[in-house]
Amino acid sequence: MEALCGVLGEPPVPQGSWERDAWFVSTAALRGTAEAAGATPRATAEAPAEVAERLAARLRAVPGIRRVDVRPNGFLVIGVATPGEIVEDVLAAPVAVPPPPPGASAAPWPDFPRTWDNPGFAVRYAYVRAGAVRRWARDLGVRTGAAARPELLDGPFDRAVLRVLAELPSRRESRDPGWAAYLERLAEAYHTAVERAAPIPRGDEPPSELHAARVRMGEAVRRVLGEGLVELGVAPPGKI
Repeated sequence: MEALCGVLGEPPVPQGSWERDAWFVSTAALRGTAEAAGATPRATAEAPAEVAERLAARLRAVPGIRRVDVRPNGFLVIGVATPGEIVEDVLAAPVAVPPPPPGASAAPWPDFPRTWDNPGFAVRYAYVRAGAVRRWARDLGVRTGAAARPELLDGPFDRAVLRVLAELPSRRESRDPGWAAYLERLAEAYHTAVERAAPIPRGDEPPSELHAARVRMGEAVRRVLGEGLVELGVAPPGKI
């Protein structure tokens, strides 16, 4: 993501479901970022499609970019080869969010009832659950950490989580990031992934690199949920 932003001057926005292919779309050529991205001053007077072609040429040289298409309206559609790399992007990015004051709560959903009908419970539980998964994985011998292989996060439930995580950079720069609805979607995707694509061994199953990659993805989910809760004025829970 850092490399994409370096060319485009802004984060691209994920497009589609990512069930099969991971795509981003960018309107950088329409927003006057071409000169900041390295184009000549003259290029800013060119048609958006021409500016987009200039940016596309640079994007195609970025490692991990599988394909770049230029639409007639100047939109750039960018395919990435390994969507799981968004996990490390999320974990590497600094989080400059002050902690909420004691007792502060501006969340659009209450703490109770603690049932699946309450989105606030689902969000808070996903935050706690990701932390518990990390502890269980360590106890079961799953090797966690930055050495996890992002290319292994290729299943449909993993990709559903990655698709939501990929929205984070553009939401951070948005005037209205829509934190509450975003956290609800991320929590739902994560709960489904834990249930349908286990991040820890079950029964006599040995720990694997896939487990490690999924635990690492859970760490990114926890980081984002914590950031979003703090943005809403809610202290992330230690337990539920």
